[in-house]
Parts: sequence; structure tokens; C-alpha cells
Amino acid sequence: MPVNLTPNSISLINGGDVNSKPLVQVMDIKLIGSTQERYRFLISDSVSTQHAMLATQLNDRVKTGQVKKGSVVQLIDYICSTVQNRKIIVVLNMETIILDCELIGNPKIFSESELTAQKTIPSNNLPQPVRVNNYSAPNSGTFNLQNSGTFNSQNPGSFSTPNSGTFRAPNAGSIVRSFQPTVQPPYQPPPNFRNHGPILKNEAPARIIPIAALNPYQGRWAIKARVTAKGDLRRYNNARGDGKVFSFDLLDSDGGEIRVTCFNAVVDRFYEIIEVGRVYLISKGSLKPAQKNFNHLKNEWEIFLEATSTVDLCTEEDDSIPKQQFSFRHISEIESAENNSIVDVIGIVISVNPSVPILRKNGMETQRRILNLKDTSGRSVELTLWGDFCNKEGQKLQEMVDVGFFPVLSVKSGKVNDFSGKSIGTIPSTQLFINPDFAEAHELREWFDSGGKNAATVSISREIAAGGAKNEIHKTVSQIKNEGLGRSEKPDWVTVRAFITFIKSDSFCYTACPLMIGDRQCNKKVTQSGNRWQCDRCNQEIDECDYRYLLQAQIQDQTGLTWVTAFQESGEEILGCPAKELYMLKYELQDDVRFGEIIRSRVFNQYLFRLKIKEELYGDEQRVKITVIRADQVNYSSESRYLLDLISKSFRK
Repeated sequence: MPVNLTPNSISLINGGDVNSKPLVQVMDIKLIGSTQERYRFLISDSVSTQHAMLATQLNDRVKTGQVKKGSVVQLIDYICSTVQNRKIIVVLNMETIILDCELIGNPKIFSESELTAQKTIPSNNLPQPVRVNNYSAPNSGTFNLQNSGTFNSQNPGSFSTPNSGTFRAPNAGSIVRSFQPTVQPPYQPPPNFRNHGPILKNEAPARIIPIAALNPYQGRWAIKARVTAKGDLRRYNNARGDGKVFSFDLLDSDGGEIRVTCFNAVVDRFYEIIEVGRVYLISKGSLKPAQKNFNHLKNEWEIFLEATSTVDLCTEEDDSIPKQQFSFRHISEIESAENNSIVDVIGIVISVNPSVPILRKNGMETQRRILNLKDTSGRSVELTLWGDFCNKEGQKLQEMVDVGFFPVLSVKSGKVNDFSGKSIGTIPSTQLFINPDFAEAHELREWFDSGGKNAATVSISREIAAGGAKNEIHKTVSQIKNEGLGRSEKPDWVTVRAFITFIKSDSFCYTACPLMIGDRQCNKKVTQSGNRWQCDRCNQEIDECDYRYLLQAQIQDQTGLTWVTAFQESGEEILGCPAKELYMLKYELQDDVRFGEIIRSRVFNQYLFRLKIKEELYGDEQRVKITVIRADQVNYSSESRYLLDLISKSFRK
């Protein structure tokens, strides 16, 4: 496509221009930075060349080949910053006009002296644009907006003006679009800045820019965004003394998100005025790299407010900024999600367990409540609520389910846990929305009410998901050994239909530590010390311990038999009662008759076992360990369909 560059635009940008939106050519592209990828351009306006940094949100333009060496681009948003006593142009947004183009003009490296000379040159002496294939970029310095005439869209070969009649282009195909600059309205400062005399240089109004365009190279900036989450006020103590901190998350009309953090005196200024759901104008903060251990937002930067920062409430509602932004994933996709990753999920609440007190490692007590979600993917998942979530949203959900109503629950920023299968847990920044009013929730409700309620689902919790589709592979007992399952780097996950033929009853459970380490229970073995219990891992003594299954059993099918180990949840599924109840029956009440009846009632029952098979090192010997992840009663209708499907597949071969 024919095009002209905008001559002397590099000089104008260095002089402070941010609105002319010039056309420039990319002369060179270089990847720099070791810890963070950044691209440096050498750009030309056909007169001068200068280095420019590409904002990281535009990196994909280079990676996907949308811009390359020789490309002609239009700079949409940009600033000129001084870095290490050198001026550099930072490109925040741009559009590719021509992907491949030969060198235009004979540009030279830009110098500060050119900027000084440029200011003394009269406008009528400016060099005319270098013309390439009859295309000319608009000259913002001489373009008369009031008398520019009108373009005739019905006849693209003509252009009419009020005083000069009609001019007809010799070739209508050579008329191309004009890139007229659209000036973004400046940020209006708070009222106390107005009518107080001349505005100082460092108090000049800042432009409102998208959150995605923020970077540390900018000087003055302002953002307009909605608060989507507000953290609790936390106090800390370190070598520098006591302090306090709180954070809140922002979302703007372009979908950009960023976290804002305040410390100490800044907390006193802004903590009370920040409200979730309100829109604010924020400026004069500093940008630092986001700490990804605590900040899950998709932004590499985090704003730190300072004593000079301004936070102004927008009294008028801005409907262009959404209330919240979700990136929902189906429950089936969480099967392959990484541990500790942050996800958004939406599902129907099908069960809610009572809230139970949990003692954390620091000795503080908290609440835990477990509920189950299902969705259209045919999977369900456990959601663990912690702390205040248990008594607020958790209690409300339990009351709904108890009366037979199964609500839609949207989870914003839940944390994936693979400790005992894939599950989701709340963190301080998690948000829960019960029966929300948006399209995904309405679709899920319609599916559930029209038959989804009775649709069969498979839980991805309790480690069923770790092997992905492998956990649906049916094997016989003999195939476990004959095919060498479990001897590869990753465990194998199989389903086996077999009978329990023997259960070791002398050591069916162990005493476990109930203290919390982070968001999970310790569960390490504890030893009795007088009337208390000692945990070597937590280095604490506790008054009461937990009792958890460590069940050794032998299973057998028509091809052979093998030993398996069942832990807490799968042990309860096999024996039908909690480990503590069975322990008390055997060792406290010493009711061997009743204890024996329970054990014998489970022998020679057939189950559908979900097994995890992995080779482990015991002393100096490698052994294959088979763990029962789940033990389901056999659904003979489903098993029959599975066998019929196998038969039909064998005939098709």
C-alpha cells in the first residue's frame, strides 16, 4: 500500500508531542532483557532515527510477525522519557500500516541539537514529505480543519471544498485513509488545583491512559478504573519496626487489571475512602514489578501509592467499566491446571458440608467448610471455604441446599490444590457470587433445571484428576504387573473392578496432627506424650489428635490379586465409618465382636477401584505402590455399557 512517513515527527516527539500519531518505519528490532522480555526498535521518520522501547503488552506483535524490520507503523499512544540521561520513545500502542517496505528516505541519527534547531525554523520552511507511490501522510502542522473540505464517499475520486469547487483525483485507488490524530481528553485535576495561579510544571494535568499502557518509563499519568476487590488491613513487624498495609484491585474499560498497594501513612489517607464497586481517578503513584507470589492479576506491574498520590471518587457512574471481569474455566479443565494456580470457575452447588473449626499451626483457630460444584463438562470439584467465607456465603449456601434449592456459585480467584486430588480453595482475594446475573450463570441454571441435575458426574477431587484421561482406563489386576505400570517417571492411573479378599485389622489407622500448615492440614503422625500429643513436624504439643485411615487390603479379580493401600477418604468409602469411630470401638470400648463384624462385612464385596500406581524407594529397594484413590460401588448398568462398547470396538477392528 502506498504510504508517506511523517517527517520530523521524531523531533516533535522529543519536544513533547503526544498527539500527532505519526507514521514511522521500523529500521531494526532487538530483543533485550534477561529476566523480562522487552523489544527495542530503531524507528525512522525519513529524516531522523531514534531508539524506541515497545511496551510489553505489545510483545506479541513482534512474536506473531505483525510488525518486523521494514514495517511502516502508526504510533497511537507514546511518550518520550529520559532513561540514564538519554531520551527514548516508549511505544504504548501502535498499528501496522505496511508489513513489508523498503527503506524510505535517507534518515540520520537524531541529536538534541536538531531539536533546538527545529524550534527556530519557520513552519513554511519545513521540509516537504518524502512521497512514496503517491501516498502522503497528513501534515498536522499545516492542515486546516475548518476549511479542509469534505470527502465524497459516493464518488471516492472526488474531494470538494467550500471555496474551490471539486478536485478530482487522477486515480481514485491512490486515495487512502487519513490518520487524523484523536486527542485524548486530559485528566481534570481535583478542584483544589484550580484558580490558584499558574500551574507549575510538575502539576500539569496528566492524560488518562489504559491500565495496560502503564509502565515505569512514564512520568505523569492518570487512570480511571473500578475497584473490584479490597483486601483487609494487615499489620506487620520487621527489622524496620511496625507497619500496616492494604491492597485493592482495579479494572478499567479496556479490561486492564492492576493491584494498588498502600503502606503506613498512605493507608490512613485512602483505606476508608476505597469502596468495592466505585470508580476512581488515580494518579501520581509509582510502578514496581508485581510480586507474583501474592499478586495473581495478569499485569507485570503493581502501583504503590505515595504521599503525593491522588485518589478522586467519580461521582457519576461509568457504565463503560464492567463491575467485574471473569475468565471462567470448565471444571474439566481444572484437572490439568497447575498446583497453586489461580482460576475463575462457575458451577452449581450440589452439596454443602457443615463448617468445622480448624487449628492453624500458629495456634489460631479458623473455620473450614467444604462444598461441591458441578458444571456442564460432566465433572465436579470440591471447593474449600476458609475463615469468614464459611459463616457468610457458606452459611447462606447451606441454607439454600438444605431446602432443596441448588444455587449457581461464581468463584473469582480460587486457588487450585492438588494435595488430595484437584480441588479449589479460597484465598483472601477470592470473591464469591451467589446466583449472579450474567449470561454464564443463566445458561448453567437452564442446563441444570432441564436435566443437568440428574446428569452423571465424575469428581476430579481426591487425586482422580492427576492422570487426566488415564484414570478412565480399565485394567485387570494381572495387567498392572504384566504391563509394568507405575515404573515410568509419572504415576499411572487406572480403574480396576475387583473384590476385597482381605483387610489387615491390626493397624488400620494412625494418629495424625490436626494443625494447619498454610491452607492444608499437617496430617503427620503424632506420638503420645503424657496426656498430650507431640508433632515433630510442627514442633508443637496438642490436646487432641485426628485419626486417619492407613488401610492395607488385598483385592482380587479373575486374573490375579494384589495389595493396595487406602488412605482417609477411600478408607471411609470401604469401611463405611470414620477411622476414629473404629479406633474407639477396638481400643477404647474393646468391642472385638462388633469390630470384627464391620471388617467381615466389607470382605468379598466388589468395588470399582480408582488406583494410582507409582514405583517408590523403600530403603534400598524399588517397590511399586498401589494406592486406592476412590472405591465406588459397582454400577452394573454403566459397567454393562462399557463392556458392550468394548465388544463393538473389537468387531469394528
